[in-house]
Amino acid sequence: MSGTPYRVVLTGAAGGIGQALALALAPQSSAMLLVGRDSEKLASLRQRLLVAHVGLSVAVVAADLSGEEGRQAVLEAADKLPGGVNLLVNNAGVSDFHAFQTQTAAVIASTLGTNLLSPVLLCQKILPLLLAQPAAQIVNVGSVFGDIGYPGFAVYCASKSGLKGFTQALRRELSDTAVRVRYFAPRATRTGLNSQAVDAMNAELKTRSDDPAVVARAFMEFLSGSRSEQVIGWPEKLFVLINRLRSSITDDAIGKQLAVIKRHMPH
Repeated sequence: MSGTPYRVVLTGAAGGIGQALALALAPQSSAMLLVGRDSEKLASLRQRLLVAHVGLSVAVVAADLSGEEGRQAVLEAADKLPGGVNLLVNNAGVSDFHAFQTQTAAVIASTLGTNLLSPVLLCQKILPLLLAQPAAQIVNVGSVFGDIGYPGFAVYCASKSGLKGFTQALRRELSDTAVRVRYFAPRATRTGLNSQAVDAMNAELKTRSDDPAVVARAFMEFLSGSRSEQVIGWPEKLFVLINRLRSSITDDAIGKQLAVIKRHMPH
């Protein structure tokens, strides 16, 4: 897709990372469909993009992607993008830092539904449009926690690990087509998704975290490159490699943090 303007469907566009991705994608795009739950934030972002980029087509869909109605609305709007969609970025996500033993069934279902089931089903909806293009991409935005299971985030880790596995399998299934399927995994990022407990824990553990604009710049570098998967941040990349090769080392390292994690973890 080198040199071809992106015609992008971006989910989670109203959030911190989503807005940063939209701003970074806009200069290289001819058409954008911004998807999220907050209609006011979407409208504000749309106006900002239209003012900054003359000639850019920007549409919005305020929808809950956990329902068939919401996904159908995205499909119908994507089908109207001038030139046809050639990039789907599944960025929508939720998180809940909580002891698994007392986490509610509703929160567990919502986390798995938003982070895993919704992007899977949206991929299935949008795939025929992508296959109609001479070249197209799906980028599923995961997390470093898709590789490293972390206390207090058991269900979130499960959802991102599942998204990573889905991405890998779909990439191989579509390897004889013009659609590339890729996985982009940020580390801790300073967004409204983090609770006060998470911020306090990260501060005590001196966990490095990125501004959404830093994540967006890394995303654009990844998007223009050839790698199928990318974890951003150091030493997170090293931790992912160690966890894949010798998970017991990661067990010991996180075990030393457990007292601090549990002190901040809602029970």
